Amino acid sequence: MSTPWIVLATIIGYFILLFIISWAATRKTDSEAALTGGREAPWFIVAIAMLGAPISGVTFVSVPGMVVAKGYSYLQMTLGFIVGYFVIAYVLLPLFYKRKLVSIYGYLEQRFGAGTHKTGAWFFFISKMLGAAVRFYVVCVTLQLLVFAPMGIPFIINVIATIALIFLYTLQGGVKTVIWTDTLKSFCLIMSVVLCIYFVARGLGYDLGGMCKAIAGDESSRMFYFDDPKDGLYFWKQFIAGVFMVIATTGLDQDLMQRTLASKNAQESKKGLIVSGITQFFVIALFLILGTLLVLYVKANGMEMPEKSDELFGKVAFAPGMPVIVGILFILGLVAAAYSAAGSALTSLTTSFTVDILEADKKKPADALSRTRKLVHVAMAAGMGLVILVFYAISNSDAISAVYTLASYTYGPILGLFAFGMMCKADVRDRLVPIVCIAAPIISYGVQWWLKQQYDYTLGFELLLLNAALTMLGLALLIKRK
Repeated sequence: MSTPWIVLATIIGYFILLFIISWAATRKTDSEAALTGGREAPWFIVAIAMLGAPISGVTFVSVPGMVVAKGYSYLQMTLGFIVGYFVIAYVLLPLFYKRKLVSIYGYLEQRFGAGTHKTGAWFFFISKMLGAAVRFYVVCVTLQLLVFAPMGIPFIINVIATIALIFLYTLQGGVKTVIWTDTLKSFCLIMSVVLCIYFVARGLGYDLGGMCKAIAGDESSRMFYFDDPKDGLYFWKQFIAGVFMVIATTGLDQDLMQRTLASKNAQESKKGLIVSGITQFFVIALFLILGTLLVLYVKANGMEMPEKSDELFGKVAFAPGMPVIVGILFILGLVAAAYSAAGSALTSLTTSFTVDILEADKKKPADALSRTRKLVHVAMAAGMGLVILVFYAISNSDAISAVYTLASYTYGPILGLFAFGMMCKADVRDRLVPIVCIAAPIISYGVQWWLKQQYDYTLGFELLLLNAALTMLGLALLIKRK
């Protein structure tokens, strides 16, 4: 069987599984349960779902390839993630459960007012739409290369078909579907990576001891960078950025928090979050170990290193001497990561737009709310497809960095709003908050450019902190004087 048909058969098989799980999980789901998950998910299911939730198709494709230029430096940030998960569990979760929030941005209205609430919701909307589109774009390009281009199918049909399938399996079930499909996704991801490590190592003739020795001796396995504080890979820049990045992109992200808020209570949510946060470190380490083995395989077989590091995994998986099962595992992991992440993003965008921006849960009865949610779901799917097509003209060799850089600009104001609201009890001029949140990313970009020009200093992922700090400073200037 040729490569395109192997890939297509794997995709079809996975989608059949998704539809079965979606149907089984949501046979009796009403509008409220679609938005909240019914508040009955066991903590260990949430932990498994949260383990795979931050891992998108970009992670699956990009992280193994990033060892070529950046080694295992990503683990420095992942160590910061663990600290950030504890902050979310013990600071944010009790706050969200105490206020019985459907959308976490409801806190901003309770604390500041309607203007701030809408601002936070719109920033989330832009952040999630762009971030999800970047992630899914990388997957669509990979599938275009392996499947659709050899069959003569244009890229636009690829995007429309995959978005349509994701739309269909998430339409009815909402958050419940997300939790159970993410559980399947986590299982498929870990199984795919572990088995790929095994087959690539076997192809290199390594046993367990030989594999560990070869990985440790290769320059791509360097983990800690303490030598140059100006470098974007410097340990403390990565670690501290990791702490705040996960607070912003998980704790203050409706997409990821909708899973934990589906637990029975705050204690159940805490257990699920902490377990998934610690386990995530080891899952990311598996991706990086696989990356080093892929580099060693390319060198050992005289293959040419791809120009774009994101293409490394796919190139080796479908290399002539590699067993067919490795290609199937690559596609299975990629599809599991990409489609579940896109489905989750669609669901969270639908929830936030329906609740935060339209406020349909306050204004409409159950039947009308259900119709509104489905119409919004259609609009979100169409919007994501359009953004992906816009990204088609853009190429990036390290997409994971692009995603986090984008997040530094768009999640910074959200982090600043929540931090100011929790640290300061003063009221602010609510109607001027949007101006502050728009100005902060613009000023941050200017500071980033100036530091690079004047001091050759690379402002990396700590850009998120600068963005949040400028937002907080702006809010302080808006405090109402008594």
